[in-house]
Amino acid sequence: MNTVFLTGQIIGVVSTLGLLLFLLSRLWPRRGPGMKCHGYAVLITGCDTGFGHHLARALDRKGFVVFAGCLQPEGAGAQNLVRLCSSQLRLLKLDVTLEQDVQNAKKTIEANLPEKGLWAVVNNAGISDWAEIEWCTAQDFQNMLSVNLMGSIRTSIALLPLVRATKGRMVFVSSIFSFFTCLNMGAYSVSKRGLEAFADCLRVEMASFGVKVSIIQPGNFGQATNIVKVRTGADIWDRLDEERKRMFNRQYIDLANEYFTSTCRLGSGSTEPVVLAMVHALTSTRPRHRYLLVPPTELPFFKLLPLLPSVLTDALFSLSSMYSTRRQMLYAQ
Repeated sequence: MNTVFLTGQIIGVVSTLGLLLFLLSRLWPRRGPGMKCHGYAVLITGCDTGFGHHLARALDRKGFVVFAGCLQPEGAGAQNLVRLCSSQLRLLKLDVTLEQDVQNAKKTIEANLPEKGLWAVVNNAGISDWAEIEWCTAQDFQNMLSVNLMGSIRTSIALLPLVRATKGRMVFVSSIFSFFTCLNMGAYSVSKRGLEAFADCLRVEMASFGVKVSIIQPGNFGQATNIVKVRTGADIWDRLDEERKRMFNRQYIDLANEYFTSTCRLGSGSTEPVVLAMVHALTSTRPRHRYLLVPPTELPFFKLLPLLPSVLTDALFSLSSMYSTRRQMLYAQ
């Protein structure tokens, strides 16, 4: 009996240690020897500013032939890339919402491929906006989906044959808002959750061809990217009909605007963590499926959050002072 009991204890301890080691291994990127970048090309969308801009510079330094998709090739951001990067970098006029732009970009890439071909597509182009769902129109949602979701789908489908030929990489820039549900980010969350569903399906399909797919999940990098649209309380108020003005009074609108703006100001001012994750996804022999990029103090929370039942996650939001204030102010005159 003692032997059986001791054996059971040992099995329990070993199983627990194995589970802990597995969970700990998921907190850090898996490392592998980097690839030789020379002779390969990478397409990056959304290179005018932010993550895409800095990634283009980083990959150019590594020796990749970079096709930098820019909404405004003559703009300051795109021209800054020309000034700072090598002659291997090539600007592309690329609005991911336009099929013709995507096809033109594909033709340019095919005509200028380096010896080893197109290694990767980084679907980085995106827009952000904030508003509660009832402050939006269906067109607001459509505009968000056109860039963040359909733009990535359109670009991926067009370029997949070239990436499949090199057994390369597909990288998608998502957000913590793909799984972190909160006030004001409804349209953005819908677009990013859809993007991750697409990337997950693509990862399963592309595994048969040796193509690896990674998702980048940045937290609050509002300071580093300036992606968040600046609004005033009046901008929001003027769009509401009379019924919604009675429900969402002007004082609450102003408070929500101030709260959201101040939260964005607290975000990281450096793109470096995201760019390093992108480079790892592109060059490591063992890229991760997902790269969660939040401060270390917030990492356990965001790792655990997707595993919790919605009744608990909803309860967590109710602890926020903003949520309780909102409840008190609704319908207030």
